[in-house]
Amino acid sequence: MAIKTNGFVKGCLPEELKKVLQSVAANWGDVMDDMKTLQMIQLSGAMTNEVYQLNWPTKNGEVIRKVLVRVYGEGVDVFFNRDDEIRTFEYLSDHGQGPRLLGRFPDGRVEEFIHARTLRAGDLRDPEISALIAAKMREFHKLEIPGPKNVLLWERMRNWLSQANRLCSPQDAKEFGLDTLAEEIRMLEKQLSRDCQNVGFCHNDLQYGNIMMDEETRSITIIDYEYASYNPIAFDIANHFCEMAANYHSETPHVLDYSKYPGLEERQRFVYNYLSSAGNLPSDTEVEQLVHDVEKYSLANHLFWGLWGIISDYVNKIDFDYLEYARQRFHQYRLRKLALLGSTGMLCNGENYMCKGDTPIPITPNTIFL
Repeated sequence: MAIKTNGFVKGCLPEELKKVLQSVAANWGDVMDDMKTLQMIQLSGAMTNEVYQLNWPTKNGEVIRKVLVRVYGEGVDVFFNRDDEIRTFEYLSDHGQGPRLLGRFPDGRVEEFIHARTLRAGDLRDPEISALIAAKMREFHKLEIPGPKNVLLWERMRNWLSQANRLCSPQDAKEFGLDTLAEEIRMLEKQLSRDCQNVGFCHNDLQYGNIMMDEETRSITIIDYEYASYNPIAFDIANHFCEMAANYHSETPHVLDYSKYPGLEERQRFVYNYLSSAGNLPSDTEVEQLVHDVEKYSLANHLFWGLWGIISDYVNKIDFDYLEYARQRFHQYRLRKLALLGSTGMLCNGENYMCKGDTPIPITPNTIFL
């Protein structure tokens, strides 16, 4: 059981981490003289960092202490500013929005272990759980995080494109059409940005593995804020919908099944629950407008994570087929763009169509474009 990125091996923990663990144990009245008493369990599903559960017995042996150790992935600082991420983590922790920060070491940190269940892929489709997620997402979007409140989406995508151009082989750059992406991003920003769009503090990576639920209280906790920033809320909801195509705990975690992308009725229900969670019932027009905006922002989401996949293939050593993941995201971008923005496509009643002559043809996840 080893972390390949930073040489973190069971029985040979970094001295800085040992000191943090001993300090945490002392604060809880424990004594940790023998590191051999530590039980280390690697948690699967992480694609940016490597995450471990560490357990040790108390002095009387009656209770098992648990903490979570997050080891930062090698090279992932190209995606976000780690100091900003730590400040966000601490602020959210202080305001009861996630696990407490227990300590830091050069290659990672120690966090409170939350005694709740991490959601599974299928949980996102459960109507009751989905309504809880929608309400929690709106609560998250309303947080007032210190610092600038500017939309970061487009700047971040341009920075990632620069990184991809710097890292990519000529073959990969040609395959993914990196030379055309600057214009695609410019076009999307122009098409999607509106003066009246609703901007909030967005998680930007709300996949099922970043959502935990207390089985008794049914309370939802959102974790992992590396990519969090102010953005249009439609982008964050679009990201959540796109993540319904993923199962990162399958034998092929990089494979996305877009037949599982939520249909119109499910999208409307989520948006209705999101808007009504504050106590005011939204109008049909409000629901339809946000559903419409979310569908358009799914295009930005595909480019966002497609670029992430390309860069990750070059900088991250976690066992995940990042390039194939990126291919699927870029394919979906091209497919959906025809329906949502292209001259041969249109959006009709929230569903996607392409035109064959004068006849609208519905686009499904299995549509083939020749």
